[in-house]
Amino acid sequence: MDASEFRKRGKEMVDYVADYLEKIEKRQVFPDVQPGYLRPLIADCAPQDPESFEDVFKDIEKIIMPGVTHWHSPYFFAYFPAASSFPALLADMLCGGIGCVGFSWASSPACTELETVMLDWLGKMVNLPEEFLAGKDGQGGGVIQGSASEATLIALLAARTKTIRRVQSEQPELTETEVMGRLVAYASDQAHSSVERAALIGAVKIKNVPSDDTFSVCGSALKKVLDEDKAAGLIPFFFCATLGTTPCCSFDKLLELGPICNKENIWMHIDAAYAGSAFICPEFRHLLNGVEFADSFNFNPHKWLLVNFDCSAMWVKKRSDLIGAFKLEPLYLQHHHQESGLVTDYRHWQIPLGRRFRSLKLWFVLRMYGVKGLQEHIRKHVRLSHQFEHLVLQDERFEICAEVVLGLVCFRLKGSNELNEALLQSINDAKKIHLVPCHLREKFVLRFAICSRTVESTHVKFAWQHISQLATDLLKTWEQNHHQQ
Repeated sequence: MDASEFRKRGKEMVDYVADYLEKIEKRQVFPDVQPGYLRPLIADCAPQDPESFEDVFKDIEKIIMPGVTHWHSPYFFAYFPAASSFPALLADMLCGGIGCVGFSWASSPACTELETVMLDWLGKMVNLPEEFLAGKDGQGGGVIQGSASEATLIALLAARTKTIRRVQSEQPELTETEVMGRLVAYASDQAHSSVERAALIGAVKIKNVPSDDTFSVCGSALKKVLDEDKAAGLIPFFFCATLGTTPCCSFDKLLELGPICNKENIWMHIDAAYAGSAFICPEFRHLLNGVEFADSFNFNPHKWLLVNFDCSAMWVKKRSDLIGAFKLEPLYLQHHHQESGLVTDYRHWQIPLGRRFRSLKLWFVLRMYGVKGLQEHIRKHVRLSHQFEHLVLQDERFEICAEVVLGLVCFRLKGSNELNEALLQSINDAKKIHLVPCHLREKFVLRFAICSRTVESTHVKFAWQHISQLATDLLKTWEQNHHQQ
């Protein structure tokens, strides 16, 4: 394919993607395929001779689309949103076109410098304390990670290195292995599984701190666990606070937890993967109060801020903590500006060496939507979740299981877990809308998340009527079966 064919085919592909997104609600939200569906549809091995673009293009609808779950459908209410917008898609094309691998400033100065400035823009939008911004000569700063899971792992590893060095300076007789064996990380019993996974990869113990009846961790619960562990000779070193938990979007109490972490020399990382985008709205910013006590903070613009995957924003108060944990300098990666103090080499802030020019997406989206446009997007989703909550509350067969703060509603039929499992199965078997469940304590709960950029009130009403009708049908057969038993 030469440049002139690329021009032609590129326009066709843009048309295809625009049509796909414009008409997505006509597609069934969840595919009708069985595991292994794809292998019989394609050749056993790669072709020896080149095939035409037409042949490849035809196979998109034939082979790929039948197995796609349409995350951007207005009938997709599962997980959390996966952001997407036309400006972000255009920026991603440019990123692919430039094709740099931005591991250092010298490997592409714009790639590094735009990221530093965009993370300052974003930090100011959520009103982060000054210490988290790079500015012209700040100690902190932001970086784009691939996902919130990576951000948590990076924070944990940096905290581990920092604590080992501190403990060894206080007790030089201890080996690194002895210190490692006593380290403990903590997170809410509602925290995402990626926090436990970070501890697994970091080879440290992790303990769940019990959440209260609003599914939040408060200071007294953390203090109790810390006191027990210190008495047993363990070394608490890391706490991951969650703002907007995955099961029900609950918020840990930062203002109670932060001072405890600071006093005990524990690194506090805040994972606000989904909820963080909402903090650009003044009416939700109070949910981030207490961030001033944190060492690192992360949220995903690729969830709710119209920047497509992957773009996870992470800030640290002291970038030297990250660089100190990950810095290695072989000659082939060095460059003559690196000691100037003016440049950032992001390879020291992350797990991979290479990185894509992801800040272009932020730059395009922030400029083309503006803060006001993005605030309106968030507010619309929150309004729709309250609309759904209101519909649920009007039906006395159902209950709401957690406070609706942002764009997630946790609800269920009053009754057994089996009944709710059957309801979810009938919803997802019908494939008109798509939902996923969670457990809240011992209850099986259905999650209704407002996800699509194009979702409207009519889609929410349709979803509720559909769920309500399926519940009616289910309760009828359920009662008949119980009479027969």
